[in-house]
Amino acid sequence: MKQFRSGNYQDQGYHKSFQPSMISRNWILDDMNIIQLLSRADRELGRLDMYSEYIPNIDLYIRLHVAKEATLSSKIEGTQTKMEDALLDEANIPLDKRDDWEEVQNYILAMEWSIKELKKIPFSSRLICEAHERLMQGVRGERKYPGSFRESQNWIGGSSINNATFVPPNFTSLNELMSDLDNFINNENIILPDLIKIALYHYQFETIHPFLDGNGRIGRLLIPLYLINRGILKKPVLYLSDFFEKNRALYYDNLTLVRENNDLSRWLRFFLEGIIETSKKGINTFDNILKLKKNTEAIIQDMGTRTGRAQKVINSLYEHPYVKAEDVRNITNLSLPASYTLITELEKLDILFEISGGKRNRLYVFKNYLQLFSE
Repeated sequence: MKQFRSGNYQDQGYHKSFQPSMISRNWILDDMNIIQLLSRADRELGRLDMYSEYIPNIDLYIRLHVAKEATLSSKIEGTQTKMEDALLDEANIPLDKRDDWEEVQNYILAMEWSIKELKKIPFSSRLICEAHERLMQGVRGERKYPGSFRESQNWIGGSSINNATFVPPNFTSLNELMSDLDNFINNENIILPDLIKIALYHYQFETIHPFLDGNGRIGRLLIPLYLINRGILKKPVLYLSDFFEKNRALYYDNLTLVRENNDLSRWLRFFLEGIIETSKKGINTFDNILKLKKNTEAIIQDMGTRTGRAQKVINSLYEHPYVKAEDVRNITNLSLPASYTLITELEKLDILFEISGGKRNRLYVFKNYLQLFSE
């Protein structure tokens, strides 16, 4: 790692672009501080993954993890959608906020699609391009060649390429660079711990910046995908966008230090610290979900004959924490008046809270559950 050279700047006439070194080669990990952090990160990630096996119906709770990641990853790129809004139906989103909302929905779609496709498509440029197509479909970047590598120069920061913070490599070298990235991540003869490998991959991907738009979101999405692909995680329960968003300046600074000073160690330490902190937060969230589940089940036992139907509603709320009377009717097969009666009882027990303020089509939220993902 100490001998690492990130690349060099190439004169393109009116600007200089950064040409990264190839990374599909043998590496030697010789920094004991990184090795120590790696041990802690592996341990915390293993504890987090354990919940995938021991929490019944864990898929009910995964959706909010994905929604939180989608919201925060998109927020880094400038969208203003809150997680609470991301979970609402389009009809409940004001017109002036729908563009941001749609970008978050596309992120969720791209993540869910990619996880399913990993069973058929290898972790590769092909998967990345198809995920990117879904990420950009019908939103503000839809004219920037969704699913295709760029065929023109892009840049990061600044009002033009002449005062840009960073200019990625020329598009003519993209196929070679992405092929090298594919070889690096899939070559079993390159012996590196998986967390180091995906940290290097993320840095290189963001440096290459192969698309005209959406590089940051795709680059962050690829982290949990790789961990699932390698069997390190069984479910998508680790998302680093929360850590990156809270430490946004450090995130960009550490990426820049690799390019400018060949300082790969600082980036790897930052990445591993993110794994440790995010894993601990994920573990705490699952612990709190289990406590809430236990307490809620105890509370509804006093509902008598309505307990069974109340449990059905609550199970649905773990996957989608907003509900209307019509939803309750569909879940329980009760009449609409009986559905309102059940909702009223759940309100009295502080399980549901009305948030729409209207007399018709009232919207209710499982607030105590939603708050676990906002802490």
